Amino acid sequence: MIHLKSGSKVWLLLFVLSIFSCSGGQQKQADENSTAQVATTAKVEINPEAQLLLDYLVEMGDYANSRDFPSLIKPSSVYEELDKNMLIVDIRRPDIFKNGHIKGAVNVEFSKLPDYFTNEIKPFEFDKIVLVCYAGQVSSYATSLLRLAGYGNVYAMRWGMSGWNKDFAEGSWLDVVSAAYEDQLETTDNEKATPHDFPKLNTGKNTGEEIMLARLDTLFAQGSSAALVYAEDIFANPGNYYTINYDRRDKYESGHIPGAIRYKPNATLGIVSEMQTIPTDKEVVVYCNTGHNSGFATAYLRLFGYNAKTLTYGNNAFMYDKMVAQEQSLSWMPFTEAEIENYPYTEE
Repeated sequence: MIHLKSGSKVWLLLFVLSIFSCSGGQQKQADENSTAQVATTAKVEINPEAQLLLDYLVEMGDYANSRDFPSLIKPSSVYEELDKNMLIVDIRRPDIFKNGHIKGAVNVEFSKLPDYFTNEIKPFEFDKIVLVCYAGQVSSYATSLLRLAGYGNVYAMRWGMSGWNKDFAEGSWLDVVSAAYEDQLETTDNEKATPHDFPKLNTGKNTGEEIMLARLDTLFAQGSSAALVYAEDIFANPGNYYTINYDRRDKYESGHIPGAIRYKPNATLGIVSEMQTIPTDKEVVVYCNTGHNSGFATAYLRLFGYNAKTLTYGNNAFMYDKMVAQEQSLSWMPFTEAEIENYPYTEE
């Protein structure tokens, strides 16, 4: 179970008011008025638990993914700091971990992360705690949840182990990039849904802190697969999903998943009037370039009870050739072998 320690509360974050822009991993500060908007711009009454949670996050301040504390870290930075005060937590399956991992890494299952952080280590004794997975998306999701719990020194390694060595990229990033659905993209500017209440959380708790901790416990217990969706499922039945394109307008207008609605990074999550347009009775898909930043956004939406999922591998999973062709003009981030560092690993 996640617990907020007195020393960690100062690290608690209102995640998405300064979330990454998916246009290439560059971080931006939210508008100074965003925090006030969280509690004041709603046109539809918010249910009590959701309001308590919103108020609590505003009270504790804006921290995650700010300019000073990015939550994505490159494999090269991890390698350069291996001999420093850093803990690497590998959340892949134990059998996969045994076949090769970063020297010094510990193996912890996703669902056991809260217990590990609460009972097995003293998190703030480390300068950085880096979460590592197969491709970077699950660690992004887990990092967001842990930062919401108050652990402001947690980072997700970009590209996962695929960026560490080609042995891991084969069977992961190198095998999943695809242009299979490029011919199905649309350029229609789709409208957001009608505003409505937030999801009912039904935790039975009476304070924002208690509600948040209860939700975090639930999300970790559900496992990471509950927050993932694949391109083939969406393109097979796009009408079954409320799909959020979380990217720049020029990228959205160049072609997006049928039915996708653009929500502006840095001006969506945490803003009541925006979040109230996200349906509570439909599966919500969030996607960006690589799946990293949509993983962060998905964590925030799931905290508030939305049935949100991040599209694994992002645009790379369905429009790869287009990304490569327009990499310079639209700042896409196609995964290539240039992203692989080929650093050493151990089986010990």
